[in-house]
Amino acid sequence: MQFRDDRYGNKISLLGYGCMRFTKKGMNIDMDKAEKEIIHAVELGVNYFDTAYSYGGSEAALGKILENNDLRDKVNIATKLPQYLVKSSGSIDRFFNEELSRLRTDHIDYYLMHMLTDVAAWNKLKKLGIEDWIAEKKASRQIRNIGFSFHGNSYMFLEILDAYDWDFCQIQYNYLDEDTQGGRTGLMAAAAKGIPVIVMEPLRGGKLVDMMPADAKALITKEGRGRTAAELAFRWLYDQPQVTCVLSGMNSLEMIDENCRVASEAEAGCMGELERNLISSITNAINGSVRVPCTGCGYCMPCPQGVDIPTVFSCYNHMFIENKGSGRAEYMQMMAFRKSLQGAGRCISCGACVKRCPQSIDIPAELRKADRALLPWYMRITMGVMRLFRFW
Repeated sequence: MQFRDDRYGNKISLLGYGCMRFTKKGMNIDMDKAEKEIIHAVELGVNYFDTAYSYGGSEAALGKILENNDLRDKVNIATKLPQYLVKSSGSIDRFFNEELSRLRTDHIDYYLMHMLTDVAAWNKLKKLGIEDWIAEKKASRQIRNIGFSFHGNSYMFLEILDAYDWDFCQIQYNYLDEDTQGGRTGLMAAAAKGIPVIVMEPLRGGKLVDMMPADAKALITKEGRGRTAAELAFRWLYDQPQVTCVLSGMNSLEMIDENCRVASEAEAGCMGELERNLISSITNAINGSVRVPCTGCGYCMPCPQGVDIPTVFSCYNHMFIENKGSGRAEYMQMMAFRKSLQGAGRCISCGACVKRCPQSIDIPAELRKADRALLPWYMRITMGVMRLFRFW
């Protein structure tokens, strides 16, 4: 495992463990599986574990696993203040103390203001005394580093970057998002200020691996070096010395092994001209197929009308990345065999999801398009018949 320095010279593993996508057993996290995976990752050198207050069960699972295996002092915990839920100065402490309890620790190594999208959200926190609160927590060593995670455009990222003396930041960054979100502009601006950058969504919610169109997959096969789509995406990031750590939501031992291998081999400057050209070709192929740039993060949920927004967009994109039949079949299954109707047709354009979307997608408009494409008239009839004879 390679390591890069944080702002104060502490070593962070080049690969970080994103804890939002632990495998579920029923409605709960599969603790036995998650424990084996976390232990294995630590053994291979991963020392940065990212979670958040709003990742259902994630903080508690991580805290229990670290405590039970005496791993707390071997890793860095990163978690996040749900600033979008903060209504008063008192609630800041309440959320923080709850997180300490869930994580079974007396300090947070890297604490983030979660999902800042504009400087107005930071200014709201300032009015509630967040700067004095941060100073107090850092003085007591309950927080070691303070940062923010960002979803928005590059211009707004620069405003937030300059609004406080941050220790680090976290951005969505991958070769599809080089010129969107914080993007390369944000990455370079943070590096110029000496602020470490943690990267999330390196595979863009799986779109740079499992959901690639056939012509993009063919380009990787033709390349002939035996590198996987995931390896190419990670190498593109590790090639850039301004990237401090790349988070991956790993949920299999095989995935951990491969990702750790790449993080041990790929150094800054590792990309050659052939690889750069290959990634450029892959980007063009993907951009020609994807209809909605949804990463499946789930920040838009829950929908007041019960629409399963990420799944709708996943099915919709599958129509064009794979084929219409596979996307429609997946959507039909979702619509016909669930107890509650969770299709795009239930959207009433209330706009609640738009305010929370990190990608700034016009979700109601895209849901209308998806509904028309996924359910032509003859499939609507079939779906109605299937629901008529459901057995719940």
